[in-house]
Amino acid sequence: MTVSSPTRTTRKIRKDLPADLSASIAVFLIALPLSLGIALATGAPLQAGLVAAAVGGIVAGRLGGAPLQVSGPAAGLTVVTAELIQRYGWRTTCAITVLAGVCQLGLAALRTARSALMVSPAIVHGMLAGIGVTIALAQLHIVLGGTPQSNAVANVLGLPAQLADLHPVALGISVLTVIVLLGWPRLPGRVGRALRKVPAALAAVATATAVAALAGLSLPRVDLPSWRSHALPELPEGPVLGLIAAVLTITLVGSVESLLSAVATDKLIASERRTGNRPPRADLNRELRGQGAANIVSGALGGLPITGVAVRSVANVKSGAVSRKSAMLHGFWVLLAAGLLVPVLDLIPLAALAALVMAVGVQMVSITHMRTVTRHREIVVYGTTIVAVVLGGVLEGVAIGIAVAVALALHRLARTRITAEREDNGVHRVWARGQLTFLAVPRLSRVLNQIPHDAHAVIELDGSFMDHAAYETLHDWQESHLAHGGTLEVTGRAGSSARLPGTTSADESDESGEPDTFEKVAGSTGPGASDAVGPGGASHHADRSRRGTHQCCRPWTPWQNHCDHRPAGTRTVTAAAAAKAAAASTEAAAEPAAEQAASPAPRGRGAGQLANGISAFQRDTAPHVRDELARLAREGQRPSQLFLTCADSRLVTSMITASGPGDLFTVRNVGNLVPLPGAESTDDSVAAAIEYAVDVLKVDSITVCGHSGCGAMQALLSSAPGTPMTPLRRWLKHGLPSLERMASRHHAWARISGRLPADAVEQLCLTNVVQQLEHLRAHESVARRLAEGTLELHGMYFHVGEAQAYLLSEGEDFFDCRVFDSVGQHA
Repeated sequence: MTVSSPTRTTRKIRKDLPADLSASIAVFLIALPLSLGIALATGAPLQAGLVAAAVGGIVAGRLGGAPLQVSGPAAGLTVVTAELIQRYGWRTTCAITVLAGVCQLGLAALRTARSALMVSPAIVHGMLAGIGVTIALAQLHIVLGGTPQSNAVANVLGLPAQLADLHPVALGISVLTVIVLLGWPRLPGRVGRALRKVPAALAAVATATAVAALAGLSLPRVDLPSWRSHALPELPEGPVLGLIAAVLTITLVGSVESLLSAVATDKLIASERRTGNRPPRADLNRELRGQGAANIVSGALGGLPITGVAVRSVANVKSGAVSRKSAMLHGFWVLLAAGLLVPVLDLIPLAALAALVMAVGVQMVSITHMRTVTRHREIVVYGTTIVAVVLGGVLEGVAIGIAVAVALALHRLARTRITAEREDNGVHRVWARGQLTFLAVPRLSRVLNQIPHDAHAVIELDGSFMDHAAYETLHDWQESHLAHGGTLEVTGRAGSSARLPGTTSADESDESGEPDTFEKVAGSTGPGASDAVGPGGASHHADRSRRGTHQCCRPWTPWQNHCDHRPAGTRTVTAAAAAKAAAASTEAAAEPAAEQAASPAPRGRGAGQLANGISAFQRDTAPHVRDELARLAREGQRPSQLFLTCADSRLVTSMITASGPGDLFTVRNVGNLVPLPGAESTDDSVAAAIEYAVDVLKVDSITVCGHSGCGAMQALLSSAPGTPMTPLRRWLKHGLPSLERMASRHHAWARISGRLPADAVEQLCLTNVVQQLEHLRAHESVARRLAEGTLELHGMYFHVGEAQAYLLSEGEDFFDCRVFDSVGQHA
């Protein structure tokens, strides 16, 4: 444990203070007009926005788990708060805010912060967009010089009457505010660069206020009453169920928005700053605890509900803040302004604040989010949530969005496409895309019964699940078709051969008595996936039948030599037979003693398996791939990517990537490590392979593939100081940066989508992939091609026990850019 001396701590505080002070002023200038505008939009006393901004900065900034996140009143809670004020009154709404804070403390104590992020991104974005639409519709009435109605529908219906009764002065000030707000970041030249240091929101409101004051315009302005008459909370009054729903709504929306903002802030910090300049990563449970404490204090002091605010957090990071002191100082400046700048604040026109909040509401409907959910085929969930929030409210909209998301997931799970086609050679081909359940049985039965009894049929099953009803339908039709003289071939995806257990095919019988499940026999994918009997084919099929009864190797028949089930006597005979065949090739005229000395020793088990495998390749696969290999021999290799993976025998690169000859330039070593250029004990063989692949072969991408249960990672975790150096230990020193990265709080942690790593070994295996990608970028040839935009880097993780591949997200993941997403059959 390292203890910092008081002198060192004081020196660090003095060093960080100027940056935090400058950032706090920038954030304060943004927060002040926005806090007043949000209070105006909710119908709360304007002081409530200032109270929430001050408490959010001081309390949440001090107790929260995201050091650079800035909290305060946010647009995301505007609609909810406005509804509560209309229904229960302001003082009861303050009490509801206090209770919501207590709920957040309870959720933090239960460590459920990560669970709050399980809501579909389409629902969250739809909720925020719906809130933005509602805010914009309400503030549009104030912009036009009128008063907003009680809900979004009423605001839409009231627009014609409002347009017929325009107030030109209010409209002019609002238009001026919007013009300055949009044009300020685009000011050109050196003067524009200097002016852009002032936040656009402050510049827009200040310009509108100055014009209104200098022109002597008569229009409604901010009116901050005396703090002596400031309203404090009272005991809640109203229906119990309604109050509970209100508390849960504030808790849900505020927690989700705060946690998402904290994650987004972490991403921004990671992209903007180097490792040494980053604060610790967000502790989401602590952040939720800080938000709860802030809501309790804000509600008790008569302030608005508090949540993490993305706009202010982004400004805080980009202004150079280095610690939580910037958020706390911003709260202190708001507190001073609330006490000393009341005469200045009273000059601000309400139309300027309304225009500012309306612009914020419009920006909450993000085109980028629309593109993202469209790409992931969730636009229906997104659109439904928006409409439901606008028409029914936040809680109702989120509930409807969740229901639609669940229904869409069930529809995709149950949807199956079954098509049939008769080819020119008379073969009837049937495709079944998706999961085969009882819902698909009528369509499956109808298509199968259209195939003539004496025809050759090919059934391609492209799915990962078949229930009992679908299996019985397919099995009964298969028996009937074969009994009437027809022939049948059942294949999996990409033409890999498959079979139904409990049935007899043309070349082998299944005597295992396995339960009714569908199995893929995908080892024969590609050109060699043929069961036709060639030279020696009868004995080959007999051997397959003998080995096929063993469950541990049935699905991958071409690789069954890994599991030898033959009795010891049989293995001895086989080895002896091999030795005898080798001995028979010696000269017959040799003397007995010389013949005995010259004859090779009997093959061991490994040599026998190798010989058997080579023999099977020459017999079954070589005739099918000979032309393709001859073409590659003539034209040379042109692989599309460099594939760097571990030497572990369980990783068969061609199998897990469905690649063939000429596709991958493969480099394998212990631990899939990429030594840094110039590192101690550097192995130039890896660097040479990288240089050859990038500069000579001109590959388009490089993939680093790790895997579960990696022995190299286990050795790294269990290595003890003072262990004698061996070649393996010297090589594993290149993996120490991965170990340091996993232990560091300054790096985004790696995980598999949908779950946490199973143990420290899996965490290190995932982290190692991320770290080796960083090492790749340090190689000159890779850095040059990346700068040119002609090379891509990919991270991959293969879980051996699950036979599941995962790809490292490229930043599109909603929660964390270091997430490995599973690759399903739809990919």
